[in-house]
Amino acid sequence: MILSNHVAELYGVETREINQAVKNNPEKFPEGYIIELDKQEKMEVVKNFDNLGNLLYSPAPPKAFTEKGLYMLATILKSPRAVQTTIELNLAMLKFRHSVRRENVEKIKQLEEELTQLRRELKQKE
Repeated sequence: MILSNHVAELYGVETREINQAVKNNPEKFPEGYIIELDKQEKMEVVKNFDNLGNLLYSPAPPKAFTEKGLYMLATILKSPRAVQTTIELNLAMLKFRHSVRRENVEKIKQLEEELTQLRRELKQKE
């Protein structure tokens, strides 16, 4: 998930252009493509991330884009920078997911080995 102000920075446009694109094309952003933060969520984000203090002064509620939302936004903006940035972001997210999966597989293997060892120890005590 990437907040609209960061998407605007990455795509080389103003945040209001992002908001306008979403507003003018609601059919391209079904549920799960964008999450609009409510006031409480906005305050929580600002509280937890120092670099997002400027969100306090934004009149529009911040939007958080998923991978699908970023892709759709790039098709609306149609700038070469938006398209290339979306491709790079999607590749980075894919690499991250693969990394997390590898780590999880390694952790599962380690837990299985520990469980096997505990079973052996319990059998020896019987």
